[in-house]
Amino acid sequence: QVQLQESGGGSVQSGGSLRLSCAASGYTYTSYCMGWFRQAPGKEREGIALIQRRSGSKWYGESVKGRFTISQDNAKGTLYLQMNSLQPDDTAMYYCAADRGGKSYCQMTPTLYTYWGQGTQVTVSS
Repeated sequence: QVQLQESGGGSVQSGGSLRLSCAASGYTYTSYCMGWFRQAPGKEREGIALIQRRSGSKWYGESVKGRFTISQDNAKGTLYLQMNSLQPDDTAMYYCAADRGGKSYCQMTPTLYTYWGQGTQVTVSS
């Protein structure tokens, strides 16, 4: 059974940084897409950073490009999201997600992802 567990959220002032972690377990696929999504109140869930676990290829949403960095530790089975220069618009629930594998190109569409963590809240104050 695949399980994803996020951690690292919290409250920070504008311009600050946070690092999110996602511990993955139970995965039998070796080549799959995994990444970070977020959802603010009243807004749709959006993909912000993805990684293809085998190739290491990365994709970023326009709203976070240049500020957020996705990375992985394959030995630990952990995914990270380093978030710098945080702004109030970054306030949201952040989710880790993974698909069923088989794709070399990862897409930001949430419905393509089967496995989800419970989310971790990030709040940025001005």
